[in-house]
Amino acid sequence: MSQTNNAVYGGQAVIEGVMFAGQKVHVTAVRRKSDQEITFLEVPKTEKAWVAKLKKIPFIRGIVAIVEASAKGARHLNFSAEVFAEEEGEPKQQSSGFSLTMIVGVAVAGVLSFIFGKVAFTLIPAVIEDLLFRNHFDNRVLHNLIEGIIKIVFLLGYIYLISLTPVVKRLFQYHGAEHKVISAYEAGVELTVRNVQKFNTLHYRCGSSFIVLTVLIGVIIYSFVPYDTLMERVVQRLILLPVVIGVSYEALRFTNMLRDTPVLRFLGYPGLWLQLLTTKQPEDSQVEVSIASFERMRELDRQIQKAS
Repeated sequence: MSQTNNAVYGGQAVIEGVMFAGQKVHVTAVRRKSDQEITFLEVPKTEKAWVAKLKKIPFIRGIVAIVEASAKGARHLNFSAEVFAEEEGEPKQQSSGFSLTMIVGVAVAGVLSFIFGKVAFTLIPAVIEDLLFRNHFDNRVLHNLIEGIIKIVFLLGYIYLISLTPVVKRLFQYHGAEHKVISAYEAGVELTVRNVQKFNTLHYRCGSSFIVLTVLIGVIIYSFVPYDTLMERVVQRLILLPVVIGVSYEALRFTNMLRDTPVLRFLGYPGLWLQLLTTKQPEDSQVEVSIASFERMRELDRQIQKAS
């Protein structure tokens, strides 16, 4: 995500491509394997007035942003999966519910969608920590800290395992390409493959940073709410999940504001460390796809703004 002249841009890696969200349109660029041509999905941005108002309210806007990003991202992910299926020789529609495309789609969605795994990664560590350590000590803060450590271990293990698959490895390369293009744009350089490749694959506003923040902030928030039973602890986590998301979103915005402050930029380091797993160095051809998506999005944004 980047912000220049009050314009905010977000991106998402998809199967063999990248999606960028502009002010007026969302564009996904995917490279076809057969002829190496880049094909696009262009979806005009529509937003209800009440949603726009919610996105201006601190702590509420984070929840709205996550839900909106997951819903819109699913459409673009599905488009890339369909292109992938056609290239692999699969029909678009299959009577079976377990096609290769659907399996790949679910695996990729697990990486891209925050909501997909958040409930599981919230509840399972809480249950494990409670079963293993509940009778050993009564310090609630320490219990929550151990729960947070379990979450981090689960998260790192999950990401590492899926990164071993060829499709997800390439997905992470496109994730890196997305970050490089955003960073190059923020730096004001011409978006050429050579220029973009000079930039880092890590970025402060990445969703990976957001995930880490939810774990760290969750440890703090949960420590203020007492519980007596495992069921109370599980229900408490579910009820407080929107609060954790809202606070984490604001924290992400805050750490990004401080990224150029030498003494305070370390606040964003945990998220950057996680990105060492979720981003990979892209190939030139992948950067080319990312640039094509970003520039097409910007072009359509300008066209729609002039017409309105």
